[in-house]
Amino acid sequence: MTDHTRIAVFPGSFDPLTLGHLDVITRAAALFDRVAVAILVNPGKTPLFDVGEREAMIRGACEDLSGVDVEPFEGLLVDYMKRLGAQVVIRGIRSATDFDYERQMALMNRQMYGETETVFLVPSPAYSHISSSLVRDIVGLGGSIDGLVPEAVVKALDRRRAGATTRRV
Repeated sequence: MTDHTRIAVFPGSFDPLTLGHLDVITRAAALFDRVAVAILVNPGKTPLFDVGEREAMIRGACEDLSGVDVEPFEGLLVDYMKRLGAQVVIRGIRSATDFDYERQMALMNRQMYGETETVFLVPSPAYSHISSSLVRDIVGLGGSIDGLVPEAVVKALDRRRAGATTRRV
């Protein structure tokens, strides 16, 4: 008997997780038996949240979703997919610019691992303008990110700000 479990991987830095990411995860979970939210560990970047914090926030935001796993990974996405037995990459597409970049990545992934298919999901219109980089910019300038990220991210940033204020005194 062969296992016909449909496993999809949604890779990203998720720094921080946005409501757009959560929308794509929710919709992917309805399409596949398992969705692995794969947090890319990139030692060349300085993230807003460390990988453990990002993993905890994503787990909290996805706790009510069946079949969603969250874990960090390093290296090539296709190697991670082979280890999981996954053939599908989920990518959120907000614009033509996103599509141009993601198309190139999809073709390269398929060349390296011929079993790979990429499924592009367009986020709900309410979230199509949100990106992690814009959220980081808003945070850096002291603005509110309510309505852009899950509550767990807002709380984590509030705790960080409170800790920074306490240390300065």
